[in-house]
Amino acid sequence: MNREQLVGLIKRKRSFLCVGLDSEAGKIPSHLKYFEDPVFEFNRQIIDATIDYAVAYKPNLAFYESRGPEGIKSLHRTMEYLSAFSDQVFTIADAKRGDIGNTSSQYATAFFDEQSSGYTFDSVTVAPYMGEDSVSPFLKFPGKWVILLALTSNKGAFDFQLIEDSSGTPLYARVLEVSKQWGTAENMMYVIGATRASMLAEVRSIVPDHFLLVPGVGAQGGSLKEVVHYGMNHDCGLLVNASRSIIFASTEDDFAVKAQREAMQMQSEMEFLLKEKGII
Repeated sequence: MNREQLVGLIKRKRSFLCVGLDSEAGKIPSHLKYFEDPVFEFNRQIIDATIDYAVAYKPNLAFYESRGPEGIKSLHRTMEYLSAFSDQVFTIADAKRGDIGNTSSQYATAFFDEQSSGYTFDSVTVAPYMGEDSVSPFLKFPGKWVILLALTSNKGAFDFQLIEDSSGTPLYARVLEVSKQWGTAENMMYVIGATRASMLAEVRSIVPDHFLLVPGVGAQGGSLKEVVHYGMNHDCGLLVNASRSIIFASTEDDFAVKAQREAMQMQSEMEFLLKEKGII
């Protein structure tokens, strides 16, 4: 999915909601455990309940890879199911890969070459610590996106990301300045944590046109209004992720209904903010 298509999707659905499929097997409703593939069934019902309100889905690969072959099967089935809605959703492999040379090329093939791996992801999260040659293999696939980690909302972000050099430039800003030369606003996004919302103004001064994937709204306490105030650009430029607050809004039989209600509420607020900014 290219940028024009993604922006069109946001305007059509009046939403920039990304639903994180952090589908932890031990947390899914107990009645689903009688299905052949409980995690896939959980994902399927979540997708069906939220697809009218979400523009993106983001499986976190840790919750699938940790279950071995069965988990990978659940992920493949989930992506196969989402492929039927390819014109309605943008898909993100939350993998946070980062390596060099042939290894990086193999990771890129794994997520972007459908004939090799069977996956149909539109994008993948990538760690930039090893530099340009760890990222460039992912940028060779037309219509695919790299989502580069830049400024996260976890406590450990202070260990490295906010360290300043002799000129007072924090590391995350250096990552943005350098990496924006590797790709373009048509194939590169950045992860910016919602609990760092006030720092989005500085981020936007460096990458005014790029899309930002913003986790941390919802269960982690980030403010959607603050994210929009500091981070929205001329064509939205935001994908705001909510995971637990939607998919685990209930762990009972009504989990899909409750997920739909949460997604609908977020979409309604997003629609208001898009109108307020004159984007729709």
